[in-house]
Amino acid sequence: MIANATRYAERMVKRRTVRDFSDQPIPEDVIRQAILAAGSAPSGANQQPWHFVVVQDQKIKTQIREAAEAEEREFYAHRASEQWLDALKPLGTDAEKPFLSRAPVLIAVFSQKYSLDAKGDKQKHYYPTESVGIATGMMISALHLAGVATLTHTPSPMKFLNTILKRPDSERPFVLLVCGYPEVGATVPDIAKKSLDQISSFF
Repeated sequence: MIANATRYAERMVKRRTVRDFSDQPIPEDVIRQAILAAGSAPSGANQQPWHFVVVQDQKIKTQIREAAEAEEREFYAHRASEQWLDALKPLGTDAEKPFLSRAPVLIAVFSQKYSLDAKGDKQKHYYPTESVGIATGMMISALHLAGVATLTHTPSPMKFLNTILKRPDSERPFVLLVCGYPEVGATVPDIAKKSLDQISSFF
């Protein structure tokens, strides 16, 4: 048990967010298996309040990029505080998001606020945000272990994803996961993670 836990931790601590992606395709079966892993996550009342939209079509990826960059320009110019912008500087991010059209796969993760029963009546979902967050983390782990780099992108607001991807109003975009291989020569920020003592307490 300890050996398995250690091997998993050692592989996961090497995971880093990538912003420069190759356009080299990745096997669709890898994406399918990662979604199956995400779908096994625990959820409130086992309602499984998630939907994953896999986007590989270049025209749709370009539509998503254009809409996301429009929101990002508003964010950097008007919505973000100076403190927030200062926190982002070490990561080198800005309103341009070329990875959205360059990476081979985008996975739009939607959180379902409610479902409709056989009679068309609304059935409220419990803890959808928490449930979808757990599922997304499991999917990122599965992709990393398969050798796929990822980036979590959360332009705000993200309602344009409902329109472009034809998702119902009962669903709220949770995150846009960019998936692929790092571009040759890609670099990642020189960052450190907090130590075990800093992030945990044992009683």
